[in-house]
Amino acid sequence: LSTEEQCYWIRESLKTFPQPPNRTNLTAIYGSISDLLVAAKNQKILVEVENPDVQERNEQNNGGGKTQSKNFKFVDDPEIQKEEECRSTTATTLVRKLRWSTLGLQFDWSKRNYDVSLPHNKIPDALASLAKNMAIPAMPSGEEFKPEAAIVNYYGPSDMLGGHVDDMEVDWTKPIVSISLGCKCIFLLGGKTRDEVPTAMFLRSGDIVLMAGEARECFHGVPRIFTESDQEEISALVSQLSGEDDCFTLDYIKNSRININIRQVY
Repeated sequence: LSTEEQCYWIRESLKTFPQPPNRTNLTAIYGSISDLLVAAKNQKILVEVENPDVQERNEQNNGGGKTQSKNFKFVDDPEIQKEEECRSTTATTLVRKLRWSTLGLQFDWSKRNYDVSLPHNKIPDALASLAKNMAIPAMPSGEEFKPEAAIVNYYGPSDMLGGHVDDMEVDWTKPIVSISLGCKCIFLLGGKTRDEVPTAMFLRSGDIVLMAGEARECFHGVPRIFTESDQEEISALVSQLSGEDDCFTLDYIKNSRININIRQVY
């Protein structure tokens, strides 16, 4: 990918991809969070508050019994003093805690399958078009790649991804299109068992990998990423993201890696 394309997808990964109805690792704890990146830029704080509407319904259903129904909202720092004994987390901290978001058909990590009953939007047209074009060399003759789901992984300085096989898709003859953004990483591609010695390679920002053919059955993982030790690798990104609107994005990507992997589920 060109530097401009990389910057575009970095912005989308932080601003758009975590938006509901897409689910993230934060959803189970905080529910649907909208405009997380905007809140982080504006130094907002997420606080837990009572939800009067839900509480009133529960009281009616329980014959007037007292319940504690909570939800979360973003507030400015001074407002937090108004909330008594509330749980609070800065939006900046939440962005750093972001580990994955799911696009298109939503992947259920607890059941390790795609839950078609969950609300979802289709894969964004621009990402679908990119994936279709990149997948061409690995597609069976005459067939077109159908982007139906994507998992966006967010790696902090000490994060890793253990060896695994992506085996939840119905048709393994279709590739997985994997896009690397930000800090480079070591990528290990092993064999069909954990006993086989993996091949190590660097994945740098803008690289696209097609997991295709026999590779679909192989264990693979990311043991580490590189951050402050080698900023020359992303110097072009730093230059492009130097504007005022991108100050938070720039700070994030200097110490992070984003991976977008697009799949044909059926």
